[in-house]
Amino acid sequence: MEEGSALQLRRLDVEDVAAVLRIQAQCYGVELVESGAVFVRRLQTGSHCSLAAVQGGELLAYLAAYWSLPGRVTPFNGDFGEHADSERQGESSVLYLHDMAVSPAAKGRRLGSRMVDSLRASARARGIRRSTLVSVQDSRSFWEQQGYAVAPVGDAVEQAHLSSYGADAVYMVATL
Repeated sequence: MEEGSALQLRRLDVEDVAAVLRIQAQCYGVELVESGAVFVRRLQTGSHCSLAAVQGGELLAYLAAYWSLPGRVTPFNGDFGEHADSERQGESSVLYLHDMAVSPAAKGRRLGSRMVDSLRASARARGIRRSTLVSVQDSRSFWEQQGYAVAPVGDAVEQAHLSSYGADAVYMVATL
């Protein structure tokens, strides 16, 4: 990392997938590392709004996200859905935060909060007033500090998707 270079938040791109996988390997146990092929497909969808935190040409953190529907849970290793922006039934009205990781070298710099704040501002600018996510690996308190609260999952299909992350996974919702 170059000394004195400014941190940038920019759109996460397919070219970043190798660095994403490196950060996942540093942050997650092998049971929660998703495949590179799935990540590429996600970043090729029109609904993705994922962010990269980059400094000196190095990816330090990422937040994989997309415009989704209320109550939907993306399963582990699942693709992002494609939805148009609108408050109408069947079209995106939710900012879904799927996966966030910060390189151990960048811990303590509030990169996670900065990326979340940036995407939430983008959502509000689009007229989207809710955000959802699945909390895993003891991250619930972080998400509660960001304004998210545990919420029930609506049906058996979405519950199965939630269960794909393990027994400690919880679905969370925030008003933006």
